[in-house]
Amino acid sequence: MDSRGWLYVAAVLDLFSHRVVGWSMKAERDASLVMDALRMAVWRRGRADALMRHADQGSL
Repeated sequence: MDSRGWLYVAAVLDLFSHRVVGWSMKAERDASLVMDALRMAVWRRGRADALMRHADQGSL
């Protein structure tokens, strides 16, 4: 595998604590990149129904 090229990162921020609560890194930019970061955030916070989502520019 070639180590050169792009690495895409998705991060989920907790706007109250200003901390990253979910993240994902992949060589491909696809929906699984964002979904993995969201899954981690829900797992770390414990309640999916208490989350509010905002997508910034460049999101899928």
